[in-house]
Amino acid sequence: MRDYEVLLVISPEGEDEAIAATVKRVHDFIEGRGGEVVEVDDWGRRRLAYPIKQHQEGNYVVTQFRLEPTEVRDLEDSLMVSEDVLRHLVVKIGD
Repeated sequence: MRDYEVLLVISPEGEDEAIAATVKRVHDFIEGRGGEVVEVDDWGRRRLAYPIKQHQEGNYVVTQFRLEPTEVRDLEDSLMVSEDVLRHLVVKIGD
């Protein structure tokens, strides 16, 4: 397993429960593939540098996790089709 971080920019339209549900869905995906969520850092609502899907703000959440490299592509694919996730970035930590 390798260490990764994923930055999620979640749509500001939902309530706090909707944001928590989106984050939980990502964590369940990671844990369902045999991974482990190490740390979650909720940055809260922030102004975007440019509009994304007519939104000026987004909710930022950074999650540090461990997962097999072969499963990371599936995670990215699921984030791309998610309606709630405006943008995401997965980066490998360390070597």
